[in-house]
Parts: sequence; C-alpha cells; structure tokens
Amino acid sequence: MTSVIEAQGLGMRYGRRWALQDCTLDIPAGHVVGLVGPNGAGKTTFLNLTVGQMAPTAGSIRVLGSRPADTTAQLAKVGFVAQDTPTYAGLTVAEHLRLGARLNPGWDAALAAARIRDLGLDPAQRAGKLSGGQRAQLALTLGIAKRPELLVLDEPVAALDPLARREFLQSLMEAAAEHEFSVVMSSHLVSDLERVCDYLVVLVGSRVQLAGEVDELLATHHLLSGPRRDPGTLPAGVHVVSASHTDRQSTLLVRTGTPIRDPEWTVSQVSMEDLVLAHMSRPATAGDDRTPALEVQK
Repeated sequence: MTSVIEAQGLGMRYGRRWALQDCTLDIPAGHVVGLVGPNGAGKTTFLNLTVGQMAPTAGSIRVLGSRPADTTAQLAKVGFVAQDTPTYAGLTVAEHLRLGARLNPGWDAALAAARIRDLGLDPAQRAGKLSGGQRAQLALTLGIAKRPELLVLDEPVAALDPLARREFLQSLMEAAAEHEFSVVMSSHLVSDLERVCDYLVVLVGSRVQLAGEVDELLATHHLLSGPRRDPGTLPAGVHVVSASHTDRQSTLLVRTGTPIRDPEWTVSQVSMEDLVLAHMSRPATAGDDRTPALEVQK
C-alpha cells in the first residue's frame, strides 16, 4: 500500500532540546490519522516537518514519495491548516477564495463556491466578523479546494464550541470521503479523534509511543482485572502498558495478539480514551521534564 508519510529516525532539535527524536513511522495513504500527545510532545513540530516548513535536524521524512516542499508539484499535493485556523481578518470570504485561486494551480473554484454556499457564508463578509466556527470552515474550504492528496490540520477545532467542532469534523469527513484525500490531524480532544480517525499516532516525550490502525490497536489491547498479583506472572508475549493495584485487586491494561485464557482475569475491551491515556501515562524520555496534559471531553 502507498505510504502518505515515511519517517526514518526523524528528529528536530532547538538548541539543546529535542522537540522530536528518533521518529520512525510509515503511515499508509487513505486514512484519517489522529496525532495525539501531551503538550510539548512534538505534534506541531512533526506537522511542520511534514509540510516542509522546517528541515529536520536528524533523519529523513518523505511525504507522498518526495521530500516535503521539495518541488512546486509536491507543494500542490499537500494542504495545511495551521493552529487557530488562520484567516485574514481584513479580507472578505470572496477575497480569500480569490487568493486561494492565485496561490494554488490545482484550485477547484466550483468546489470552493459550493462549500461557501452550502455553509451559508456571505462572500462579502470580512473574516474578522465571522464566528470561530465559520472561520474554521473557511480555512477548511481553502485547504480542500486546493484538491490535495494530503490535508494536514494542527489543532483545528481546539477553540471551537462542541456544536462547531462537530460540524467542522462532519464537513472534514464528508470531504475526505468524497474527494479521496488522506488526513493527518492533531488534537487534544480524544473524543473528537475517536469520532473521525481510523489511524492513531501517540507522541510522548518527543518520541512515537504508539502507531497503527485504530481497529487493530483496540483489538490487541485489553483491560484485565482480578485478584492482586505480580504482572510478571503473565504469559510471554503479554505486554503490560499500565498497572494499578489495591490491597486485593490488580487492574492492568495489556497489549497482546493472543487471547487471555486465565480464568482469574476478567477481560474487558478498551476505548480509544483508555488506550491513549494508558500510553501517555508511561514514562517519557529520560531527562524530559515536561508534564503531560491531555484534555478529554465528551
């Protein structure tokens, strides 16, 4: 299967601090990828490297088979909506579309006009007068009308209210399905990722902690509860991701490709929230003093 992003030993250092380190990933095309992790884990750095806004300190990254921003043709294949869904406050909606047409050789004017009409946006309205949700939809329209093969979004809904977030994500899913492009989206909101993503990447302490298709990850992670016991007594091949104990009971989140047949354990399915929080609670890279902070909303 074609890879949308291939990274080998990718790293980015600012002075003496590594914002991203030893990142090795191979993300197949055709997915909506959720990128999640604590504040300072390297999510924005990874996305900036993906779209070619900076060059790596170490390792390599290829996007759609080429180095990011290597050629005009490669730039045309990648759409990017940065944090705070940037728009120009003094420009009207129509002026944003005209700017998009001038900057993007593959611009789909009919698609852009149809989205603006369906969203009920007034083409003469200045972006500074739009609501947060409307500005986000305008930014998404600019990204989609570029007709990219990959759309990258950095915290696109963080500042939106729940209804605006839902509408934005619904628009994104409909557009990705209709126009068949891949999506990589960072977010602190696990419930949003659970709603739209089918591939997950977890960054912790500037490193990749977990990556894979959501269905496979959920199928190979299990929550075990039973009488207190040493996790070291589990069979070979059962990896303990997190563990908590009381005087009488142990609760473990484990990863394994084989069934748990010990009758003393009660085995339960895990949610994406369980999965993400368990992997984020694992120790970060040695020497990393940043405090994990994940916002989970329902």
